[in-house]
Amino acid sequence: QVQLVESGGGLVQAGDSLRLSCVDSGRTYRTFAMGWFRQAPGNTREFVAAIDWSGLNIKYVDSVKGRFTISRERNKNTVHLQMNSLKPEDTAVYYCAAAELIGIMEAEYSYWGQGTQVTVSS
Repeated sequence: QVQLVESGGGLVQAGDSLRLSCVDSGRTYRTFAMGWFRQAPGNTREFVAAIDWSGLNIKYVDSVKGRFTISRERNKNTVHLQMNSLKPEDTAVYYCAAAELIGIMEAEYSYWGQGTQVTVSS
């Protein structure tokens, strides 16, 4: 059973960095594409970044390009989101998700973590 667990969130100041991690604690080792989404208060959940199983196909939302980097450690069934130059508008709950194929839509992802809070103060 796929069980996604996020970690690494916290409270930082604008310009700081955070590294989010997501591990499949169910140890299913399926060849999933992995994605990160976020939801700010009062907003719908939005796509942030995704990476396919090979690590060669990566997608980002325009607002994080050049600041965020998604990567994965396949032998550890773990995906990371390195977030640099954080802005107050990056404040949200960040969710990890798994899908059969890489995509940018929520509906393409079958498995979700519980989320981790990222708060960026100005």
